[in-house]
Amino acid sequence: MNNDQLVSDFWADFLPIFRYVLFGIIIAAAIVMIITTLMQSNDSSKSLDAFTGASQESYYSQNKGASRDSILKRITIAMGIIIFICVILFFVTELFIGVE
Repeated sequence: MNNDQLVSDFWADFLPIFRYVLFGIIIAAAIVMIITTLMQSNDSSKSLDAFTGASQESYYSQNKGASRDSILKRITIAMGIIIFICVILFFVTELFIGVE
């Protein structure tokens, strides 16, 4: 048994398991993303402010960094990035193992 066969055996065993793990991460991140998106408040007045020129400045609107909606927004963005990276890795690994 030469070294090339050991490496190919490792990849043949590792990549399918890695793909299952990636798929699980994608599913979990998608569920978290759906939940955090649904938990965010629907603030439709902001979209109308661009047309009317009206704006409401308050302490709450100036300090959005620590608010519940900003945390949910950050979580949603993070889950989107995780899903994007995992999907890219998932399909790149398919190039190495081929269609089963």
